[in-house]
Amino acid sequence: MNNTDPRETIMNSPMSTMQIVAVAITIGLNALDGFDVMSISYASPEILREWGITRSTLGFVLSAELVGMALGSILIGGVADKFGRRATMLGCLLVMSLGMFLATTATGVVSLSIWRVITGLGIGGMLAAINAVAAEFANAKRKHMCVSLMAIGYPVGAVVGGTIAAQLLAIYEGWRPIFVFGGIVTAAFIPLVYFFIPESIHWLARKQPPGALERINATLKRMGHAAISTLPRISEEVRKRSATDLFAPGLIAVTLLVTLAYFFHITTFYYIIKWVPEIVTRMGFESSQAAGVLVWVNAGGATGGAVLGFLTLRFPLKALTIGVLALSTVMVTIFGSSPDDLARLSMICFAAGFCTNAGIVGLYAIFAHAFPTHVRASGTGFAIGVGRGGAVIAPIIAGFLFDAEFSRPTVSLIMGLGSLLGAGMLLLLKLRPEGPSAEEVEDESSREREPSAQLGRSPA
Repeated sequence: MNNTDPRETIMNSPMSTMQIVAVAITIGLNALDGFDVMSISYASPEILREWGITRSTLGFVLSAELVGMALGSILIGGVADKFGRRATMLGCLLVMSLGMFLATTATGVVSLSIWRVITGLGIGGMLAAINAVAAEFANAKRKHMCVSLMAIGYPVGAVVGGTIAAQLLAIYEGWRPIFVFGGIVTAAFIPLVYFFIPESIHWLARKQPPGALERINATLKRMGHAAISTLPRISEEVRKRSATDLFAPGLIAVTLLVTLAYFFHITTFYYIIKWVPEIVTRMGFESSQAAGVLVWVNAGGATGGAVLGFLTLRFPLKALTIGVLALSTVMVTIFGSSPDDLARLSMICFAAGFCTNAGIVGLYAIFAHAFPTHVRASGTGFAIGVGRGGAVIAPIIAGFLFDAEFSRPTVSLIMGLGSLLGAGMLLLLKLRPEGPSAEEVEDESSREREPSAQLGRSPA
């Protein structure tokens, strides 16, 4: 037995196999988001054919999941901070599975939209929870890298899921098998989370629910660490903190800046994701070739996220993220002026995907770093939820600009400026130094006022 704060033990020790597995599962969970986005896109032509609806009506179905994700991120992020990461993840998986399976029972636009909103609620809440889990199961050295790797699950899921969806459409009749497959894969993650991801020690040490000491020691044992004899002392003032702290004087500037940075950048990201196929088709290429270019965007996204994650081991996170956001504006602008050459266009889109998704990955890591434990999921959820608004309006804004007969280079320049605005928000952001979270520093201060509560920690 020892009296070392278990959070310090995790931060300062090499990552165990259990921690690596937990982070790997979060990558898979984030891939469900990528699969969901691509699967509905692949299903769209079959939905149009079966129900004979207009494209504008289909647009409401395509937006339903984004609305659900936004609400889920904002509302369920707070649940993860209050009731725990693990319970929230399991609940979200159940909601997502039900939404996927029930979508196959839809007989019209209204019922399908309802099930898509429900699926989106689960995905939105999941995104907020797994960002916190990836950060809290990592040690200090690899924290940003682990969050970054978690975030590349999206483009990986988009590429793999899109490929599987295309195969299902070729083998089976109609669009429903895509959602049956999605429901099965989502449900398969429930036992993985249940057995391989225990509750976050950071959350248990902060909230200290009944049985917290035993649960912390059980997890420490699985990580190969010695058990602790007592829980860390949390002052009454710290214990009373809640998600409303996001808008308190100490955090409101951080909350607004990271939310605006994500909102602006996501407009650029979703311009590329949603409009590449249509733009490439208008250049005179076949729809299948346009789909191939979109695969290059997602492949670039996965590569960019991984590269940025590993670069965080050597370079400052904020500077890296600002750099890739600025490069996103450059690459999207170049895309707007790209020639009608499929090979060159694919490489430009790979580079655009590389930069834009690396920016998303960097912002996810900044969320995990900027928000202390008690509002980490809430803050992440709020930023992602509001940011999804940018995802909704980006294709609409681009559509209006094209309808107003703005040229492709002009539209791409305008939409690319979102990333540059996001970089500007990050320039104004002041991140605390690397090391213990802001909350842990505050907890240490409270212990210094109460010498009897010292747990052998050195000053932060």
